[in-house]
Amino acid sequence: MSERTRYSEEELQEFKEIILKKLDKAKKDYELLKNTITLEDGNDTQDTSPTFKVLEEGAAVLSKEEAGKLAQRQQKFIQHLQAALIRIENKTYGVCRETGKLIPKERLRAVPHATLSIDAKNNQK
Repeated sequence: MSERTRYSEEELQEFKEIILKKLDKAKKDYELLKNTITLEDGNDTQDTSPTFKVLEEGAAVLSKEEAGKLAQRQQKFIQHLQAALIRIENKTYGVCRETGKLIPKERLRAVPHATLSIDAKNNQK
């Protein structure tokens, strides 16, 4: 029996559904982080006494920095998921870019935007 070089249409559809769910959640999380940074959620000390404002300013700056970093990571994650959808459309999804072999389904279910098999990933270190 020859080794398969790509996933079937049914398998690609399964992965597409997983990715679309993760993408939807990732976009919602990104919007929440963006709102935290721009204070659109109205959950800060703007309307409280000046004493609380002074005490909270340091924490607010730190929180904005952290939220900014998280938002950047989330945006990168969204881009990886979108790239995975393109690979599904091109029928190249699930193929390790180092070895050319199929990435195991278990790995793709856990990390649907993976482009490397576990072996190839470990060899990078």
